[in-house]
Amino acid sequence: MKTPTSMESALEEAAAAAGRGEVPVGAVLVDARSGRLIAAAGNRTEELNDPTAHAEMLVIREAAAKKGVPRLEDCDLYVTLEPCPMCATAISFARVRRLYFAAFDPKGGGVDHGPRIYTQTTCHHRPEVIGGVEEQAAAEMLKAFFRGRR
Repeated sequence: MKTPTSMESALEEAAAAAGRGEVPVGAVLVDARSGRLIAAAGNRTEELNDPTAHAEMLVIREAAAKKGVPRLEDCDLYVTLEPCPMCATAISFARVRRLYFAAFDPKGGGVDHGPRIYTQTTCHHRPEVIGGVEEQAAAEMLKAFFRGRR
């Protein structure tokens, strides 16, 4: 049996979020050296009545708690949608080593779109960013979700 890649795991989290009626965004945080999964989550803003319960925020919180540290310098984050400005800033504050994201978000993104958090002079940590990983799969999931809401 094939072990899913980190982005495939994030896509599974996104699908689970959609099944709960959440915007289908999933994230996983892995140890950069071993590839071991540390935390995984999908959006839970509706379920928790928490506007900050984005997948990225949830995995950062969980990983920091598990590791007992406020900074995740030896970790890579995989997320199915370009992080919003809030999440992009949290990723910077957490000192995540590398950010992989799937679909680009021209309306709400904060990395390659909008405020482009990592290009700001006030940004103290800029993770390496790789966008477009499994972009089509993530974009289709998001489109299907919103099509079903209309």
